[in-house]
Amino acid sequence: MNAEDIASAITSNDPAIGLRASLALHRLAERVEANHVAAAREKGWSWQQIGDALGVTRQSVHTKYNKESS
Repeated sequence: MNAEDIASAITSNDPAIGLRASLALHRLAERVEANHVAAAREKGWSWQQIGDALGVTRQSVHTKYNKESS
């Protein structure tokens, strides 16, 4: 789904269309978050600072995005 498709789909009365739009938005949000977490780390931000900015604990953001822990 592109942005225009999502914009029209979120107001649809068809649950199948609305749910696909919801999934597309979720995937987009995950990509945006991952990109900005990586950028923050490159700029020297701590896991605590990133967690605070996202409204989560440093442990949860570290677990989700720290490539060294996999």
